[in-house]
Amino acid sequence: MKNKVSELLRTSKEVIKDCSFENGAIVASNSTRPYFPKEANNYKLVWPRDAAYTSIAADMLGLDISEKFFEWCMKVEGWEETGLFYQNYFIDGRKNSDNFQPDQTGSVLIAIHEHYKDNKDDCYRFERLIRNSAEGLCNIWDKDHFNVLTQNLWEDRFCFPDLNGNFTYSLAMCHKGLSLANELIPDQRWSRISDEMKSLLLKHFKKHFYCAFGKIEDKSMDASLLGLVWPSKILNADDVKIKRTMDLIGKKLIKNHGIYRYENDEYDGWMYNGHIHRKKGAGYWPLLNFWMTIYYQELGNKEKALKYYNKVLHDLKYRKFIPEQIFDNDVQVAVSPLCWAHSMFVIASKKFGYL
Repeated sequence: MKNKVSELLRTSKEVIKDCSFENGAIVASNSTRPYFPKEANNYKLVWPRDAAYTSIAADMLGLDISEKFFEWCMKVEGWEETGLFYQNYFIDGRKNSDNFQPDQTGSVLIAIHEHYKDNKDDCYRFERLIRNSAEGLCNIWDKDHFNVLTQNLWEDRFCFPDLNGNFTYSLAMCHKGLSLANELIPDQRWSRISDEMKSLLLKHFKKHFYCAFGKIEDKSMDASLLGLVWPSKILNADDVKIKRTMDLIGKKLIKNHGIYRYENDEYDGWMYNGHIHRKKGAGYWPLLNFWMTIYYQELGNKEKALKYYNKVLHDLKYRKFIPEQIFDNDVQVAVSPLCWAHSMFVIASKKFGYL
């Protein structure tokens, strides 16, 4: 497996470079490259969340792209007015969608802190980005919910402000983003609202964490709950609340050590004539396997961490790139490579000491 790890680390650096543009944009996948499958959905768009994780991985690889990305963030359509990042953008910064996913803004703040945590004074180069983004989240927070319509990270469900709805993952990332912004540039408002968000998350724990809560709850399991451990660190990995949640993810969302987003997921990223999703059933997501790897690394269980890590490496035996999904057949075609998947591989590998 050591040779495969080395090969994938080299490939990850190549993919991240291919997805990074001179103006600072970091796309989810560069579909213009010859290795990109023509049957797959076009992902040559910037999801700030994906790019934030890529920024963290790029720093680990010694790639100098993070600050260009932060510069790009301040130029995207609408950010100056709202301080918020929306679903995704074209490379030139124009919005591709008006759907608001709160975790995108929280993720960017986390990435900034990760980049400057060892030299905090240097973060003032991006003081405007930190302040405007943190204020943007605070301005739409109404004690126990966002006062605007919000969408989850998988882009298939909404929470409504009149129902006081919150997605657990989204709120955890916003809590962490505000908390880390406050570490870089102290601000009592950011600290207070971050604490409110965390208290609300813990208040809505019922035997385990679940997808969304409010006046109407969605108690289904969602693999994004892995984000409660890293990077949001709501609770320690060995906390009983986290363990119960991860145990349920194991029962509901894992098949042969491959992790699926949620039960009965249909999205496969496979297109017909470039615009119709075939929806023949989802595969497992390598990036989630690496996320689970990180959970077990945080827990100090290297044996289990390696099971989820090596599962992907084994299934990629004859492949150079890490796709969005791996299917149990040779017919369905995944988006490949997915920059976020390569980024999570890098982060998990770093924690093993492979970099």
